[in-house]
Amino acid sequence: MRFLFLLFIIMPVAEMWLLITVGTEIGALYTIGLVLLTAVIGLKMLRQQGFDTLWRGQRKLDEGQLPAQEIGEGIVLAVSGALLLTPGFMTDAIGFAGLVSPIRRLLVGQLLSKMVVSDLQGRRYGAYQETGKPADTGNVIEGESWDKQDSVAKPEPQKNDDLP
Repeated sequence: MRFLFLLFIIMPVAEMWLLITVGTEIGALYTIGLVLLTAVIGLKMLRQQGFDTLWRGQRKLDEGQLPAQEIGEGIVLAVSGALLLTPGFMTDAIGFAGLVSPIRRLLVGQLLSKMVVSDLQGRRYGAYQETGKPADTGNVIEGESWDKQDSVAKPEPQKNDDLP
């Protein structure tokens, strides 16, 4: 709850303060130009990094691996892009940090090391490679199912012993 308070109340106030401070030092037009310039540069970087992540993920899928790292990086890139489009210098700094590949990979690697990602066959994946162990899903209940039609007894053909 405190994190949301910081995110939605404190951050915009700090952004406004910083924009006003920079605007008084270098002028309003230069400040607006600087904010637009960071957005344009950030979007160009986002596009390049996004395609790179997409191709790496596609390569992993072609090799039959789960692209967990690339999916995490894609989420970080989406958040970074949104931060870069938000006017302000602090959000731009956080957004640019998400676009730096080593920082992004470290962040996603740390998050994935605390998670278990498994595919439909129950193979578990960590941050970078498959562990090959079945996923521990807690209690396993085995059973079978059938259609209602299957439960209705079908009459067996009668044998007629009287026929030659």
